[in-house]
Amino acid sequence: MDTTLELLKSRRSFCRLNPDYGKSAGPLPCTKEEIFDAEARLARFAPLLAELFDEAAEHAGIIESELLEIPRLARTLLPGAKMLLKADHDLPVAGSIKARGGIYNVLCFAEKLCFDRGLLSPSDNYRRIDTPEVRKLFAQYTVSVGSTGNLGLSIGTIAAALGFRARVHMSADAKEWKKVLLRSRGAEVIEYTGDYSSAVARGRAEAAKDPFAFFVDDEKSKELFLGYSVAALRLREQLKVRHIFPDPAHPLFVYLPCGVGGAPGGVCFGLKMLFGDAVHCFFAEPAESPCMLLGLASGKNEKISVYDIGLTNKTLADGLACAAPSGRSCQCMRELLAGNFTVQDEQLLALQRKTRELEGLKIEPSAAAGFPGPEMVLNSGFCEERNIAPENVLHILWTTGGRYLPE
Repeated sequence: MDTTLELLKSRRSFCRLNPDYGKSAGPLPCTKEEIFDAEARLARFAPLLAELFDEAAEHAGIIESELLEIPRLARTLLPGAKMLLKADHDLPVAGSIKARGGIYNVLCFAEKLCFDRGLLSPSDNYRRIDTPEVRKLFAQYTVSVGSTGNLGLSIGTIAAALGFRARVHMSADAKEWKKVLLRSRGAEVIEYTGDYSSAVARGRAEAAKDPFAFFVDDEKSKELFLGYSVAALRLREQLKVRHIFPDPAHPLFVYLPCGVGGAPGGVCFGLKMLFGDAVHCFFAEPAESPCMLLGLASGKNEKISVYDIGLTNKTLADGLACAAPSGRSCQCMRELLAGNFTVQDEQLLALQRKTRELEGLKIEPSAAAGFPGPEMVLNSGFCEERNIAPENVLHILWTTGGRYLPE
């Protein structure tokens, strides 16, 4: 830990391989069967989502991103490597990786309310949720969340569209354009001068006092985690179309930007449940906000903050500006995550520009966090430790937000 701590304090970019990776995992937060159950629930909601959102209607109500070839960007990042990009920056409706988990979490709440009152059954066409009777029920409830931006955009959008009162507690890191967009979609935005943790704490405390409030907790929600994990099923199908069938000798290396750890944790969990030793996940974190790396390396999980080691938690990657990690995600990732690496803001800006210039993709700075991963991981000794031939690796860069980024 001493060496890791000094590297973190130095704010230099570095890669840390997880010494606990692959050890016998403790109790996991979910099962593989629950991932399939989440996918089935999203399929039931697809007709309703297609009715509510034109963007979702283009894909029959399935909110998913493309798996893209990025030949020009790949050549600049790691010449000769096989590389694809999972374009979660362009997910419909919410425009970020948070669309998958955030929307799913609110849909679970809506479904339960309808089931409890006999207004819906699993065999129904879920378009019947969009009726005056159900909207009158939903209007009694407030759905709230604490966010640096993208999760709030996801929760606020779907909650307002369903007829709930939507309250989004935004930290000081949140970009102004995200607040404007949320308000235009019918959500109430409460702004704070503090960071992500303080916005979450205020939102959580406020909701606890109201029996008609539902708080989406990025640090603790099982439904949110499961919604993110469905990405693994979608990726598997996209790989099949390309006739790609990973195995331990021909694995996937997946690079996921990480803030508090909920979204990348859910994706990593899903991938490990589906692919096992044929996939290795690495989290990318800003040099000023490496909360997951710190939580895992120290063994203190959510009980340690980047402020405790003198870092500022100030980063252009607003979606990753979290001082302390999710305890749930830390516990789950302790044996499932291959490693973490840090990136500096200057790298993020340069990679954001390069991605636009070379591939025509509009991404937020945070969405570029994973891009240095292939070179850093291959230089870390990971392949040598596991007898993996580097030329057999398929690198997948996972993006986060960008669809609604103003020009």
